[in-house]
Amino acid sequence: MAILDLIENPEQMPQGYKALSQTQMAERVWQIKESFGNKLFLPAHHYQKDEVIQFADAIGDSLQLAQIAAKNTQADYIVFCGVHFMAETADMLTQPHQRVILPDMRAGCTMADMANLIQLERAWDKLESQLGQTILPLTYVNSTAEIKAFVGRHGGATVTSSNAKRILSWALEQKQHVLFLPDQHLGRNTAFDLGIALEQMAIFSPAQNQLLGEQDISQLRIILWQGHCSVHEKFTLENIQNIRQSHPETNIIVHPECSHEVVVAADFAGSTKYIIDVINDAQPNTQWAIGTEMNLVNRLIAQHPDKQICSLNPNLCPCLTMNRIDLPHLLFALESLVNRAPIGVIQVDEQTTTDALTALERMLNI
Repeated sequence: MAILDLIENPEQMPQGYKALSQTQMAERVWQIKESFGNKLFLPAHHYQKDEVIQFADAIGDSLQLAQIAAKNTQADYIVFCGVHFMAETADMLTQPHQRVILPDMRAGCTMADMANLIQLERAWDKLESQLGQTILPLTYVNSTAEIKAFVGRHGGATVTSSNAKRILSWALEQKQHVLFLPDQHLGRNTAFDLGIALEQMAIFSPAQNQLLGEQDISQLRIILWQGHCSVHEKFTLENIQNIRQSHPETNIIVHPECSHEVVVAADFAGSTKYIIDVINDAQPNTQWAIGTEMNLVNRLIAQHPDKQICSLNPNLCPCLTMNRIDLPHLLFALESLVNRAPIGVIQVDEQTTTDALTALERMLNI
């Protein structure tokens, strides 16, 4: 379910929290964490602000954090510093006695919200009327629980940016066509790496409920949902050309959620973990331009003073929805636990959980 459908009466953070100093808020967060001990677990995504990252019990990608949270069975509360679909996954993987908390319910993901169940069911009917029962759906883990559940019910699997090639290869062995959602760029870049020609791919517009373009439908293999990451789509070929001209020794590394032309023109492309690992392993004095979220790029710059690192797009802003999780909202959420009136509780219904986990388990078993 899209985040806007879930917020009927969002909890309003009292204005007093923003009147506190950073030091006052940080001290109170540390106090609350200490008082709860192992009954509280706080995972934080790589793209979070440093003011939140400092309190993290684990830092990682969305699925990785949900899996780590699932292993923390002693924790009664999982305060997930990420976005809505990540907290949903954590809720589906954790035990019934555990509560998953999202510190600000407005922290959604624009990519995930580009595909909802009504759109997908309508699209599925349309595509099957054109192609028959020859389609297998795959969904990026950056999708809502209801989209994962649909994919699970229809024999498909989830994918991550790290394993997309393996899962897409499996899917192409099962069916003639693959519907890849919600990120068209990850789907296109992955299929291209597997040798699928661009002419064998088509974009499906949920707004128009139809395939776009005039491709030969008899040659079609990959159907790309018309969705994208609002951060990674901001990196352009012009950004790469500017770096090549001004600093030709610079290595360019980007995330596969970037457009196809950017990924092809870069020196390296891979998941967030891949980017971090490459930078960690790089030789001193090497130069890097990174095409991913700004909070992570700035953190890598601070962690590697022996390397020359910059953002591929110097004018890029951090992920706005991810950054809704800030120190005041984190403190407000933790205070609500102290007061035994938790706010931002994420709960996925039983049937959706069952179907979504089917898609996730297929991925893990491949």
